[in-house]
Amino acid sequence: MHVAQESDILVLFVHPHPRRSRINLALRDAISDLPGLRIHDLYEEYPDFYVHVDKEQEKLQAHDLIVFQHPLYWYSAPALLKEWQDMVLEYGWAYGTEGKALQGKGWLQTISMAGSHEAYSKDGKQPFSVTEFLRPFEATAHLCGMTWLPPFLTYGTSSLDSAAISAQGIAYRDYLTTLRRGGAPDPSSKHHNPRTITSAS
Repeated sequence: MHVAQESDILVLFVHPHPRRSRINLALRDAISDLPGLRIHDLYEEYPDFYVHVDKEQEKLQAHDLIVFQHPLYWYSAPALLKEWQDMVLEYGWAYGTEGKALQGKGWLQTISMAGSHEAYSKDGKQPFSVTEFLRPFEATAHLCGMTWLPPFLTYGTSSLDSAAISAQGIAYRDYLTTLRRGGAPDPSSKHHNPRTITSAS
């Protein structure tokens, strides 16, 4: 993602029951006052699933970094995000010979899951990593000419205490601030590197 100036960030907040998710509310609150950032709650906007394509495309074009914040549902995303993708990322607009509207923009997944980091591993309960489950999103970003950024992952959400949730919110804010200023993600950071983050982060 090449950014000459500070980026404008669009956060697509996608959770059908946000009040049941301490971590997603905390993450959202932690970034809500960042300059140049807009939070767009898809379930609040489209409770009937009738996505307004033109409005959504205008929002995407007006921002440099697109963040998809949602829980991991059945190894993917809540249903409304799939509907949003099907409707908004149109051929000839988002991809294809003439579809260049999103080229060069950043794509970031902010994912929460109840399972531990160990559960999402070759020897774990799942047994695939979260990054493997996110491959379809990465492929979509690539098809649209967008820059795939290291996802921000939170494991073990059901067992996080208030201090851990607060720390994760601070890390999320710091990550988006770094990206907004055109900085590169720190590959050694446990919050940004899906190989090392733990539920106690």
